[in-house]
Amino acid sequence: MLSQKCKYALHALMALAKENSDKLLLVSDIAERENLPKKFLEAILLELNRNGLVRSRRGRGGGYALAKPADLITFGQVIRIMDGALAPLACVSVNYYRRCDECQDEQACEIRKVMHRAREAMAHELDGTSLAKALADGKLPAQAA
Repeated sequence: MLSQKCKYALHALMALAKENSDKLLLVSDIAERENLPKKFLEAILLELNRNGLVRSRRGRGGGYALAKPADLITFGQVIRIMDGALAPLACVSVNYYRRCDECQDEQACEIRKVMHRAREAMAHELDGTSLAKALADGKLPAQAA
């Protein structure tokens, strides 16, 4: 499950992606538009800045903008920066692999096989979805009752 921090980062990045790439947005404007807590958002934007996803300028006329085009920033990148592994279990993680303590045979573990498929499907979707693609996709279909 995504952390609140990661969800806020995605909201902030989507707000920036909706703007002209030259226009800088103030933290307060992003927080208001996306209904996010300003103090927490400041820390998130600093982390995104350190990781090269946003750029900032201080002082009068300052603010934040995307550091690269919205089609080059994927949901997978953001989630890995903010939350770490995409995998539901450490034993199927590509970047954060760790063997499960209770596992006797990883190759025969049915749970690992299912979680590996889930991780692959999730990585395929998240790494294949950029901010630009998410904006272009529009609204979700209505949920069935």
